[in-house]
Amino acid sequence: MSLHGKRKEIYKYEAPWTVYAMNWSVRPDKRFRLALGSFVEEYNNKVQIVGLEEESSEFVCRNTFDHPYPTTKIMWIPDTKGVYPDLLATSGDYLRIWRVSDTETRLECLLNNNKNSDFCAPLTSFDWNEVDPNLLGTSSIDTTCTIWGLETGQVLGRVNLVSGHVKTQLIAHDKEVYDIAFSRAGGGRDMFASVGADGSVRMFDLRHLEHSTIIYEDPQHHPLLRLCWNKQDPNYLATMAMDGMEVVILDVRVPCTPVARLNNHRACVNGIAWAPHSSCHICTAADDHQALIWDIQQMPRAIEDPILAYTAEGEINNVQWASTQPDWIAICYNNCLEILRV
Repeated sequence: MSLHGKRKEIYKYEAPWTVYAMNWSVRPDKRFRLALGSFVEEYNNKVQIVGLEEESSEFVCRNTFDHPYPTTKIMWIPDTKGVYPDLLATSGDYLRIWRVSDTETRLECLLNNNKNSDFCAPLTSFDWNEVDPNLLGTSSIDTTCTIWGLETGQVLGRVNLVSGHVKTQLIAHDKEVYDIAFSRAGGGRDMFASVGADGSVRMFDLRHLEHSTIIYEDPQHHPLLRLCWNKQDPNYLATMAMDGMEVVILDVRVPCTPVARLNNHRACVNGIAWAPHSSCHICTAADDHQALIWDIQQMPRAIEDPILAYTAEGEINNVQWASTQPDWIAICYNNCLEILRV
C-alpha cells in the first residue's frame, strides 16, 4: 500500500497566539486558504493568512499583519469566480477592508459607522452579501445595524480603489446587537436577520425598513450571540444563547416556536455552521471540546443525537464549513487551527 494514496483526514496549524476569528477563502485558485485572527487582551492583535501546501501537507503562514483589538469576525469576499479584487474584511472597532496579495496585505478602507465623530461603538459582527458583494452589514453594541455599499470599480493606474459608504443605518434591537446575517430568501440581496442582548431574532427587508419581524424570543430573555442561515433552505436558521448548551433551529414560517433543539453539548456552544451543500446538516462546536454534526431531516421530530462527533484538544472557539470544499470543516481551539475531512 503506497503512503501517497492515503490522504490525511486532519491537518493542524499552530499559531503564536489564541485563535478566535477565522474564515475560509472561496476563490477557486486559493484552495485551503484561511484567515485567522488573534485573541490577545490588548490593543495590538494580529491576522494571519495561512495555506495548506498540498505537496508537503503542512500549513504555512503566507502573511501576518497587525490589527487593533481582536477581530470579532473575519470574512473573505464571497467571490467564487475571482472577478473582484482579493479582499478580506475584519470587524473590531471599525469595519476594515484589506487587499491581499501574495506578498503583503494592505488596508484599503476603514469604515466608521458614526458619521458625527471619531468615536465608534465596537462592531460585534458583520456579514458580506453573497449575491451582491458590494453590500456588507455590520452589527454593533450601540443597538444598530449598518448596511454598507462598497465600490471596487474605479481603476486608477491599474489599481482598483476600494471605498465604502453607509447605505442605511437602523436601530435593530433594544440592546446590543451581536450578529447579523443576510438571508438567501427573495433573491438573496435584501433580507437579513440579527440577534442581540434583548434575546430576540429579528428579520429585516432593505426595501421596507420601517418595520421588522420578530422570528423568535428566548423564553428567559437570555442574550442571543449568533445566528446562521441554512445555506440551501432559507426558511431555516440556527441561533444560540449566551452560556447556552443548545442550538435552536427556527423556521421563519412558524415564528417563535423552535422546530428543533440540538442539546448534546455539555458546555456552552460557541459556533454554528450549516453544511454548504445540504439543507439537513449542521455542525455545532462548544467548550466541551466537541464538534458535532447533526442530521436534522427528521424535524419536527426530536433530533436525539449527532451523526458525527469530533473531540478536539481544547475548548472550540469557532467552526467554519468550507463553502467551496464541502468535505472540509475548520475548527479552532487554544492556538490551534484544525481542518477535518467529513
